[in-house]
Amino acid sequence: MKGRRLTSLVWILIFTIIQVSAAKKSYIVYLGSHQHGSDATPEDYQRAKNSHYKFLESYVGSEGKARDAIIYSYTKKINGFAATLEEKDAEDIAKHPAVVSVFPETIYKLQTTRSWSFLDMDVPENRGSIPTQANIGRNVIIATLDTGVWPESKSFSDEGMGPIPSKWRGFCDNSTKFGVPCNNKLIGAQFFNKGLLASNLEEVDVNSARDTEGHGTHTLSTAAGAFVPGATSFGYANGTARGGAPGAHVAAYKVCQSRGCSGVDILAGFDTALHDNVDIISVSLSAGPAYFGGTNFLDNEIALGSLHAAAMGITVVCSAGNDGPDTMTVGNVAPWVITVGASTIDRDFPSYVKLGNEKLIKGASQAMTSLPQNQMYTVINGSDAAAPGVYTYLAASCNTSSLDPEKVKGKIVVCIDNMEMPRILMGMTVKDAGGAGMILINNAYWGDSTVSDPHVLPATMISYRDGATLYSYMKSTKNPLANISPKTTKIGVQAPSMAYFSSRGPSYPTPEILKPDVTAPGVDILAAFTEFISPTGIVEDERRTPFYLLSGTSMSCPHVSGLVGQLKSVHPDWSFSAIKSALMTTATIKDNRYIPMRDHSGAEATPLAYGNGHIRPNRAAHPGLVYDNTIENYLSFLCTLGYTSANLSGLINKAFVCPSEPMKLENLNYPSISVRALNKSTVVTRTLKNVGPPGTYKVRVKAPSGVAVLVRPPSLSFSKVGDERSFTVALTSQIKNENESGFKFGRLVWTNEIHQVSSSIAVNVVA
Repeated sequence: MKGRRLTSLVWILIFTIIQVSAAKKSYIVYLGSHQHGSDATPEDYQRAKNSHYKFLESYVGSEGKARDAIIYSYTKKINGFAATLEEKDAEDIAKHPAVVSVFPETIYKLQTTRSWSFLDMDVPENRGSIPTQANIGRNVIIATLDTGVWPESKSFSDEGMGPIPSKWRGFCDNSTKFGVPCNNKLIGAQFFNKGLLASNLEEVDVNSARDTEGHGTHTLSTAAGAFVPGATSFGYANGTARGGAPGAHVAAYKVCQSRGCSGVDILAGFDTALHDNVDIISVSLSAGPAYFGGTNFLDNEIALGSLHAAAMGITVVCSAGNDGPDTMTVGNVAPWVITVGASTIDRDFPSYVKLGNEKLIKGASQAMTSLPQNQMYTVINGSDAAAPGVYTYLAASCNTSSLDPEKVKGKIVVCIDNMEMPRILMGMTVKDAGGAGMILINNAYWGDSTVSDPHVLPATMISYRDGATLYSYMKSTKNPLANISPKTTKIGVQAPSMAYFSSRGPSYPTPEILKPDVTAPGVDILAAFTEFISPTGIVEDERRTPFYLLSGTSMSCPHVSGLVGQLKSVHPDWSFSAIKSALMTTATIKDNRYIPMRDHSGAEATPLAYGNGHIRPNRAAHPGLVYDNTIENYLSFLCTLGYTSANLSGLINKAFVCPSEPMKLENLNYPSISVRALNKSTVVTRTLKNVGPPGTYKVRVKAPSGVAVLVRPPSLSFSKVGDERSFTVALTSQIKNENESGFKFGRLVWTNEIHQVSSSIAVNVVA
């Protein structure tokens, strides 16, 4: 196994937290915001750093020890520092009245053409689309916190780009051997790895913002890559690659290496991006379900950094995570971020298994080679072809060197996806043993889903259910035969449906806020890729490609980031909450066949999977009404969770007093409605702001099963832009039988002749 990168599958990108255990750990000491404003000088930053040394000196004994302990001083927008501390010192520091929170760092991992056509955003044919109105996102700066950027990609060409916005304060770090040069498209590239080095997890790939993993290049180009004709991934998905806002400027903040990301580095990336005056921050990272990595928001690096962004009016978009399909797995659940699930698009890569009894089984593949179609091949189970001395369970999953060449030569080998062995590596094992092809069967946990991979031999993946059909045929004959059809690309398949890996709600810390917020394309997304390594991540794979198909909520997140960039071009005066509301309330819960969206299993999907629905960019430009919020609303939300006025005043550098009566969490002015536990009845309040022409809206409700819903008033009239009207929603449980308790779902829609302002309703009924 030595020399092979046995990481998680490149596109599935499962993200889990890694706990660092040692006598000393890296902690973040959060102190709020700095007093210096946007015109701060280098002297102000040094003064802030010196204050951190002085503060820590009183706990560790000397200024020298304090300087040695501090990994980062956050001196720009976020006030605090990261330091290597004994647990006792961290506990003592947390008691200081000036300290908002102290928490150990979290180690995050990465979450990981046609999608824009599927979203009806081709240009220039669709003259009513956002790109035409927004001039394709010009003068907007979109940043990613990720694995950096491959600057030579054509997706970052500055041909036709306008000048760099005058507000920009960042730069490209091109001072090292592997530096990154700037142009008018790629205007920023910096790297942060002190936290990862302090954790002793691994040596960094390179001391540069250059992307040696591929994830960051893919996400940045998905959000705002330039038009690149003739893009393809190993011959698949041929077409023009583009980002959501191809006219936007981009900046890459490298906070991750190939095996993980330190929360200490992530917070440094946030602090720098906010200082540099970006407009949107796209974060395709997660520590896993929200019960990992901090549950009170100000003890979580992404939630904390994004709250400072919200205070500055900057939109932060985050991936929901790839820990589905189980419930309560969603991450990045702070109400001030846009949390994005992943769903399919109307493009598929089918590859069929033809059995000796003439039956066809549909699979999925991006294999680069195919079998001759004029003959059939003997089929053998990997478990029946174990090499001498190898356990059969290893051969069943076609583990490295597990197969006997004498048994598999010239045959199609059946392997089982065990969720541990990279699928590409299984194919390499079969090929190395002389196999003609591979049929990969999904495991019981992932069920009926299939994944198309760029296999190194003729291969296809079939579902767990179809695997039973294959096994039944193989048992019915002494000489089972099969063939695998050549690669194909099919357009117009039924979509979207929820991806099996997309993390589901409800939110663990605050189920009163429905998460994820929306879903977006996240399966087989074509975008730019690094040419430093093979996209499979396997050392022996020498293939390189400038574009690659990846799947994950990492891919859906930058779709929304690009759309936010376009909306900011159309509506530069909108708040980040108004933009979020527009995306959510115009989302759809139906697919391209006009029937309810399906889950990966084929059952009807619910708001716990898709939030408010699948994004519809062109409608988001004209939502009619929005649910707006101020930073004070979010601070009141935090007051209910136990933070004090003193804690929160320091965040915005002005007086803030928590409400005398704590906010009911369900009453945050959110574009969806979620009730933690409905026993008898409850009432929630919302306020709508007009951003369209004058008019009267009437309410339409599809009540959750077993729940009565009453909206008052039933109509709202708006006379001008900026008018606000409030309404209440009374929900009453009619369920008496405990066996009928659980989540129930509905929909609330305000409508006039032009607009439909829709909100999902999720109610956990407890009898």
